[in-house]
Amino acid sequence: MLIEARGIRKSYPTGDGVLTVLDGVSLDLAEGETLALTGESGSGKSTLLHLLAALDTPDDGTITLDGTALGGLDDSGRAAQRRKTVGLVFQQFNLIPALDVAANLAFQARLAGCHDPAWQAHLADRLGLTSCLDRYPEQLSGGQQQRVAIGRALAARPRVLMADEPTGNLDETSADAVMGLMLDLVAETGAGLLMVTHSVMLADRLSRQVHLSAGRLV
Repeated sequence: MLIEARGIRKSYPTGDGVLTVLDGVSLDLAEGETLALTGESGSGKSTLLHLLAALDTPDDGTITLDGTALGGLDDSGRAAQRRKTVGLVFQQFNLIPALDVAANLAFQARLAGCHDPAWQAHLADRLGLTSCLDRYPEQLSGGQQQRVAIGRALAARPRVLMADEPTGNLDETSADAVMGLMLDLVAETGAGLLMVTHSVMLADRLSRQVHLSAGRLV
């Protein structure tokens, strides 16, 4: 099992008191599985993904990521586990403006100490990026930027790809194309996929769906 989460709770203080975002969430993701996490805006989807990716810590509950219990790790330990296990794709692309496409693709793998030029070249080819490796993010379309973000996340061969509304900034045609490429590459690498989405159409393309409402999975 790539992800095992049990009894996850997360709250935040507000001017009106404590806001409970996650209230006892339990979730599993198996190797090679693709899972859509759906729910209304503000339901806690992104919060849960950030916890599972070791970007934040829960108030209560346990998370095991690829066999490692995150609760026993400090900040540097969680960062190390994230680098070697998780690939992250966000709605906002989050490319580095000062780096060209080739350097953006290599960035995450170099951080993880596992840069493989042959694998990167294969990703660039599969993602249709070979002809623009020397361009900068501002010179790319939104669909191209998101393909670079997906390639960057997969360049380190993560055990699990986590994507937060990865096509939210794209038109329907670009979103469908990017989604197809992401699913093909996840299947090729054998990684698991956890994707936060509000799109029923995209969720239906994954092997399983769970719905988050009022801090609980339903």
